[in-house]
Amino acid sequence: MLMPAHVHPAEDAACGGAPQPWPRVVRGAALTATRWKNGGGLTREIAAYPVGASLDTFVWRVSVAEVERSGPFSQFPGVERTLVLLAGAGMHLSQAHGATFALTEPLALARFDGAAAVDAQLVDGATRDFNLMVRRDCAHASLELWDGSHANRRVLDADAALVFCASGALGVRLERGAPAPAPGVLSAAAAKFELSSMDTIVLDAAHGVSCEVTGGGVAIIVCVRYV
Repeated sequence: MLMPAHVHPAEDAACGGAPQPWPRVVRGAALTATRWKNGGGLTREIAAYPVGASLDTFVWRVSVAEVERSGPFSQFPGVERTLVLLAGAGMHLSQAHGATFALTEPLALARFDGAAAVDAQLVDGATRDFNLMVRRDCAHASLELWDGSHANRRVLDADAALVFCASGALGVRLERGAPAPAPGVLSAAAAKFELSSMDTIVLDAAHGVSCEVTGGGVAIIVCVRYV
């Protein structure tokens, strides 16, 4: 059964909470911006586990960052990071040992060790990026881009999953178990959502959940599995 975001099934039962049948939608307009201590940008957290976790204690964290000036990234030992360029001319990332990443095209992606010393050089002004961070001794995560103009349908198998609208508008259909009895008809175990840019669907216990994405936008699909 799908459960509320951030609540592990065991924790939900221990706290006496009733499982929710469908995930929640986090609207981009409702995200709170937090400015970085160095003043070089700001972050809007979308979701994290456990709920209320700090930057030192999260298992996974998904956010959107506005990078306003060039400079070094904060280091996160034990964390795997994935960035996806959402807006702006982008940036070049350089690691101390020589590896470089060019995030200069829309939806360009970079994966790197959070412990690495990384310097970001903006190409032409501020950029916006999608940021996935996963503590490697606690979880593993995959990230995929789905183009809504080509109907994408797949069965998710994850302890936590997110569907983030990176651009445009999307229709997202989620269903547990057997498919709907006819095209366009929702079964009792199905629900449909409309997402605009920066909106996110967050769900836990996404095992055997059919996910279909349509529309003119692009979705970022994150699946997390705990170790």
